[in-house]
Amino acid sequence: MSYNLSSGGGDPKSQILEQIRQAATANNARAFITKLNESCFERCVPSPGTSLSKKEEGCLSACMEKYMATWNTVSKTYMNQAQKTAGQGGGADLLGV
Repeated sequence: MSYNLSSGGGDPKSQILEQIRQAATANNARAFITKLNESCFERCVPSPGTSLSKKEEGCLSACMEKYMATWNTVSKTYMNQAQKTAGQGGGADLLGV
């Protein structure tokens, strides 16, 4: 990943904050993929061998699709709640604490 503070306009602080946000997003994506792979592999491949059976391939595919659909639903709900909270002045966090 390349960081260029001189492009795109805006002050350096905003650019750095954007780079931090992008790095955090990339880290979250890597963590998601790792968790998805670990969870589905453990569930679908009880005895790893040199190749996957058709049943294991189908299980992995279905597991990953369900995992991603659930992640998308949770993410959308979280973002909607974050927007509502921000619209109300952001006085409380998403848990209402």
